[in-house]
Amino acid sequence: MATSFSNFSYERFMRNMGQNLEPSVRYHLSKVYACLTATCAMATVGSIIHLQGIWEAGILSALISLGLVLGLVFTPDNGKNFNLRLGLLLGFGAFSGHSLGLLLEQVIFINPAIVVTALVGTTTIFTCLSAAAVLAKRGSYLFLGGILMSTLSAMALISLGNLLFRSYFVQELNLYVGFAVMSGFVLFDTQMIMEKHRMGSNDCIAHSLDLFYDVISIFRRLLIILTQKEQNNERKKKKN
Repeated sequence: MATSFSNFSYERFMRNMGQNLEPSVRYHLSKVYACLTATCAMATVGSIIHLQGIWEAGILSALISLGLVLGLVFTPDNGKNFNLRLGLLLGFGAFSGHSLGLLLEQVIFINPAIVVTALVGTTTIFTCLSAAAVLAKRGSYLFLGGILMSTLSAMALISLGNLLFRSYFVQELNLYVGFAVMSGFVLFDTQMIMEKHRMGSNDCIAHSLDLFYDVISIFRRLLIILTQKEQNNERKKKKN
């Protein structure tokens, strides 16, 4: 029974995929996800470099990652510079992961299992939301763009104001709302990538950059949420 249900679900998924997406869109998405996978792998390498003490993350790695992403933004796709732009993307991924090493080091000190849980959770969330965006009616999640950007702007203003008041409630609100917003961006960005391709954009590097930012933002927030939960559980145990 379980096997037949699994086969039925897989066949239905592939049938819906074929009905919803043109062959060119499917091919473009495959390139985008290939670049995204490579960028995430480089981020993992960057994190390991910090955790192994080869080169510890600091302001320099953050500045380098900023320089790389600016270089990528100001180097538009001309059909001949794919390798250059891919190198910039992979470099940005590596230094983004390296900058994340400081947070990973703290989390591992508290409980190494949190990193695995956050990684599995991020992968699951991204996969499910991406599949939902791909299989949904064309453009059905594009309305989220304005809502998500407005929410991000409001969060930025609230965070600036909270520098004076340092409210724990506001910090927690920003953390969880930010997690929900970045999850929503997976839906929006996936459908926007498909629409951009339909309008003639084949820039899989820029499109994978959008999704990479979503992935690493979700992963970072999930790490913090799970770490706070672990610390709260430890406090309760000590009280009891």
